[in-house]
Amino acid sequence: MASPELKYLSLGVLVFQTTSLVLTMRYSRTLQAEGPRYLASSAVVLAELMKIIACVLLVFKEHNYSMRALNSILRQEIVQKPIETLKLAIPSGIYTLQNNLLYVALSNLDAATYQVTYQLKILTTALFSVSMLGRRLGIYQWLSLLILMAGVAFVQWPSDSAAAVKKETESAGSQFIGVVAVLVACCSSGFAGVYFEKILKESKQSVWIRNIQLGLFGLIFGLFGMLVYDGERVKESGMLQGYNTVTWIVVVLQALGGLVIAAVIKYADNILKGFATSLSIILSTIISYFWLQDFEPTGVFFLGALLVIGATFLYGYEGKPSPNISRA
Repeated sequence: MASPELKYLSLGVLVFQTTSLVLTMRYSRTLQAEGPRYLASSAVVLAELMKIIACVLLVFKEHNYSMRALNSILRQEIVQKPIETLKLAIPSGIYTLQNNLLYVALSNLDAATYQVTYQLKILTTALFSVSMLGRRLGIYQWLSLLILMAGVAFVQWPSDSAAAVKKETESAGSQFIGVVAVLVACCSSGFAGVYFEKILKESKQSVWIRNIQLGLFGLIFGLFGMLVYDGERVKESGMLQGYNTVTWIVVVLQALGGLVIAAVIKYADNILKGFATSLSIILSTIISYFWLQDFEPTGVFFLGALLVIGATFLYGYEGKPSPNISRA
């Protein structure tokens, strides 16, 4: 069992990573600066490249900083096992799509609304787990999924105030685009996450090797997407156009965030993960209102957020089985 210090350190890391990535990404996409805005597609490519480098360094460390051992393990596990490597092409392509969609979502939604709506990935992950892994959900988990859907519906509920109606009318198109981007990202996150879990369970490869394989395909898909959608802009102003300190922070957080979570998640139980999600939503709401000033909370929003937070806790709750249960 992990010590209380490690558990609460995990909680802090989860909250910091989740909140800071969302807020800095939102800030970077709405920051008014001279010159062109940075390309989201290029940020995805750089994040994949950083993730590969980080995983290679971790494998290097695992093999006592031996270059010979590093070359040997990479050749054996990646080059000499093409079928195993190709299995990661599907989730990698989906993750690349998801990463691009998150930039689209946060370009059109405030951080608080995005944070709450993105919790629908719990629903999609649960449904894919049932269909692909044969996992069985308990009554508390099914109930939490219903509460989750109700909470997200309340968050998206239109406000009746005149100012809010005017603002909503002016940004209805972008709001719709943002919500659609989040919903598609939730579906892709659920499928890719369960598919990746299935692959990890069927093989004995290191999780860092698997992440290198994911990153390699992600780099290829990311470069292809950048050239297709932003090829002309890259030719005109270069891949790093519009980059500043905030942009690089976003890239680093996106690259290392998943690896940090993978490293600390084993120390955090479901209750702590629920706390992390809840604290992240609360912090995002507060900072979005006071700092970014792009969000006006309503009573309906708070009701929806409370339902989502409650559903997150309930989904991780494990009820004690009754000793006298008769099976039909």
